Amino acid sequence: MISKSTRYAKQGEVARNWVLIDAEGAVLGRLATQIAMILRGKNKPQFTPNSDCGDFVVVINADKVQLTGNKAAHKTYYRHSGWNGGLKAESFRAAMEKHPEKVIERAVRGMLPKTTLGRKQLTKLKVYAGTEHPHAAQNPVKIELEA
Repeated sequence: MISKSTRYAKQGEVARNWVLIDAEGAVLGRLATQIAMILRGKNKPQFTPNSDCGDFVVVINADKVQLTGNKAAHKTYYRHSGWNGGLKAESFRAAMEKHPEKVIERAVRGMLPKTTLGRKQLTKLKVYAGTEHPHAAQNPVKIELEA
């Protein structure tokens, strides 16, 4: 009898690549799902759910990301300090003016596992508002995302 066992990727044997994504004109949710897939490593054949086998992702032009429909006027981000009356609200437009990087980071964080592994995978995401980034030494490969 031939043993057909499943092969799982170990932590040290996964080749990590650097990926560059241009967010100009991209829809926020569709961009975030594809970034989360790359961070988890679901685009690789050796994907293992309980280990970090994803790539590093550099996102540029985060200030040019868009929302569909009329959501840009109505979307609100909430956070709570834990104290009474500590609920803070911020509109999408105000968030894009102050910190456009955090908008993409928050969208991707919601699509990753809520575990220590998901937090570790989120550290491989680097988001920048403009076209300049300090990761040129890693030679990130620019990829075009599906529309």
